[in-house]
Amino acid sequence: MPAPTSRRPRIGVDFHTFDGKFQGSRSHLLGLYREAIGLAPDIDFHFLLAEPERLLREEPAFRAPNVRMVAMPHRPALWRLGVQLAQMQRQLGLDLLHVQYRLPFVPMGPCACTIHDILFETHPEHFPSRMRRFLSWTGRRAVQSAALLYSVSEYSRGSIAQQYGVSPDRIEVTANGVDAVRFRPGRDGAALVSALGLTPGDYVCTVGRIEPRKNHLGLLEAYALMPQPRPPLVIIGQRDPDYDVQAIFDAVRRLGLDDDVRFLEQVTDTQLPALLRHAKLFVYPSLAEGFGMPVLEAMASGVAVVTSNTTSLPEVAGNAGLTVNPRDPHELAAAMLCLLADPARRAALVQRGFEQVARYHWRASAEVLVESFRRQLRGQGQVAPAALAV
Repeated sequence: MPAPTSRRPRIGVDFHTFDGKFQGSRSHLLGLYREAIGLAPDIDFHFLLAEPERLLREEPAFRAPNVRMVAMPHRPALWRLGVQLAQMQRQLGLDLLHVQYRLPFVPMGPCACTIHDILFETHPEHFPSRMRRFLSWTGRRAVQSAALLYSVSEYSRGSIAQQYGVSPDRIEVTANGVDAVRFRPGRDGAALVSALGLTPGDYVCTVGRIEPRKNHLGLLEAYALMPQPRPPLVIIGQRDPDYDVQAIFDAVRRLGLDDDVRFLEQVTDTQLPALLRHAKLFVYPSLAEGFGMPVLEAMASGVAVVTSNTTSLPEVAGNAGLTVNPRDPHELAAAMLCLLADPARRAALVQRGFEQVARYHWRASAEVLVESFRRQLRGQGQVAPAALAV
């Protein structure tokens, strides 16, 4: 074993996703490191991102004494992976660099990698061929070369192990949780919902990027089968520029839904929790997910959920969501109609939803993360000073 060093360990975290809109990997890092920072006061965390001042302003947990903010200008992915991250490793003397999905092309030290899913391998029909080849190459390389591997669900851990021929024991699960400050039941935000032309408590809602895998087409077909009167359908999410999604918008006109369906593509971080909280029903008929965080966020908001019976979604929903075959519009429509017509059953699912959300703790996942960091640092001879009281 290498001789231990006397300086404090340094762990770098590629935090570039903070510079964009809320998405799964961004929410994952924020939730995980809000807790990890406090659990490891003996480790110095270096967060690499373009807007460190905004992170400090919006997230008080990141103002801790063991946090260092490092400005890393936003650059295209190939530049970040080919140049920026390796430069940061070397310049900062990092003992470990934590990245999402893929490693630097020429890493300057050990890396930890969280691979949220490998749907590009298991469900390749949902990905453009060039993207799929790149993701497959970087995913396999990450599994082969990373010092530490994580994923966010048992489903994803099993998929990674099977696809890449590694033991599931090599992959630790740091499951997603929910930001209970943002996603909670109550009446707050009703005015924000009304300002968008919606009636609080009287619409069906879904959240997700506009791309084929999220199954908006299937949802629209199912919604068209529901007789009038029916609540409006609100689709929250931005168009993914990597896909041609015009067919989704064309379907609204083809199915005669122009007056009943609303697309909200520019929803703010403040509006999103309000829109979830005041929905009558949340529907998430995705064809494939590595986790499915919107399901938990809707449950935490006190809304009954209909979701898919595929991939990770039954694991995340547990017995608190009504699960259906997402490729069967009739089954999806029947599930929505059932819950819309039965307030008592909706209320029962809401209560079970609170119980399901309680099983997912950011702190528990952060404990897994920090303990694996400590094992890795000990193996490198980088023994941390005695931890301070948290």
